[in-house]
Amino acid sequence: MIENLNPKQCWELLQQNPKAVLIDVRTAIEHSFVGHPPGAIHIAWKEFPGMQSNPDFIEQLKQTVPDKTSPVLLLCRSGQRSLAAAQALEAEGYQHLINIVDGFEGPLDDNKHRGTLGGWRYEGLPWEQS
Repeated sequence: MIENLNPKQCWELLQQNPKAVLIDVRTAIEHSFVGHPPGAIHIAWKEFPGMQSNPDFIEQLKQTVPDKTSPVLLLCRSGQRSLAAAQALEAEGYQHLINIVDGFEGPLDDNKHRGTLGGWRYEGLPWEQS
C-alpha cells in the first residue's frame, strides 16, 4: 500500500522511526542545485537528457534498502515521479511506501511558479544544497 503524506508528516516520521529511509527520486541536478532534505539518498527515477527512465532504479534501491518492510519515503519536485516510483516498488514487494505529497517544490501557482503553495521548502523544513 502507498501512503500519501505531506512534508511535515514525513519529517515527523523520519524523526520518530530510525528505519525510515528518504529517497530523492529527482534528477542529479535537481538534488544538488535546487536542494534536498538532509540525509536524503539520491536515486533518480528519470534523468537528463530527455528524462529517460533510470533502468537501474529498482536495483539501486534494493541495494540501499534491502529490507522490504522498512518505511521508504519518496520525494520528487511535486509528488508525481515519486508516486510512479512508489508504484514500481510496490510491484517489487516493498510494503511501507510513502509518497511525499507536493514534493520538494510544490505545485505550480497561477504565475507558473513553484514554492509558493506547498512542498518541503515551503513548509520550512530542513534542506541543504550541494
